[in-house]
Amino acid sequence: MTPLRVAVLGGGRSSEHEVSLASAGSVRAGLERAGHVATLIEIGRDGVWREDGRELALEPGTGFEAADVVFPALHGPFGEDGAVQGVLECLDVPYVGAGVLASALCMDKVLFKDLMAHVGVAQVDYRGVADYKYRADPEAVLAGLAALGLPVFVKPARLGSSVGIVRVTDSDRLPDALGSAFEHDALAIVEAASPGREVECSVLGNHEPIASQPGEVLLAAGEAGWYDYEAKYSPGGMELIVPARLPERVRERVRELAVDTFVRAGCSGLARVDFFIEGDSVLVNELNTMPGFTETSVFARLFEAGGISYPELLDRLLALALERHGELGRYRR
Repeated sequence: MTPLRVAVLGGGRSSEHEVSLASAGSVRAGLERAGHVATLIEIGRDGVWREDGRELALEPGTGFEAADVVFPALHGPFGEDGAVQGVLECLDVPYVGAGVLASALCMDKVLFKDLMAHVGVAQVDYRGVADYKYRADPEAVLAGLAALGLPVFVKPARLGSSVGIVRVTDSDRLPDALGSAFEHDALAIVEAASPGREVECSVLGNHEPIASQPGEVLLAAGEAGWYDYEAKYSPGGMELIVPARLPERVRERVRELAVDTFVRAGCSGLARVDFFIEGDSVLVNELNTMPGFTETSVFARLFEAGGISYPELLDRLLALALERHGELGRYRR
């Protein structure tokens, strides 16, 4: 495609700051290999946007530092939750990925699961727990969670990269696990554990999205382990098998559900949908609107296995961003 000027956003205010910088650095290098001019804009932990140490001034409606398109390689709150997407909408600049509503919805694991439950998508059982409700009547909340059985996973509802997640095998440990989640968020989600295989599927597109082949996550710790922060980001912590070791009909069901989930959530550009596979049953776990984006991250590796290289993937995402911005512009005059 025609070379573009791309501003790559990295860092951010969330606990995923360093992970985001790794994604942004990889995206910038990939864009340059694809022939584009890429500039890294680092959003500090203080929320200030800087280019080579120079603070940037953002003015609504004026675009963004002579960039044709923005790639927000940001993870977690203030980056993947619709906040930055809202800023980019105000600037009136094309950007890669989901819009404000889809970003906010998918970042909130409770709301996302509520939506999926409403349309009958199979999932593990779960409960949302608000900090203020737990503090007001902890015994009632814990009694309600008993229906999930054990083990359960307790997570901050609006965080990523497995930050703040606790696996609970003893009900006496639930209060501590909820306390850990509430250190990161005022809303926690408690999920029943699935004995199934963990499978991930990447999605690419706007109106007619396509799905990659599913990949199966194998942990170095074996069945005793679980997909925590260390497993995700430590060398050798996990192995990805592509395609997943599933019957063809189940793999195709995963791909179908990945696209269906992407569309129902109102996503655009890209996403990674995570599943549990229990026999022939396919359970949707969550959807990440801006998954890790280094060349060795799951999202890129799944499409690479299907013949789409990292630079080509970036090219397609830029084209999708421009397409979406052009279409929306027709309704905003």
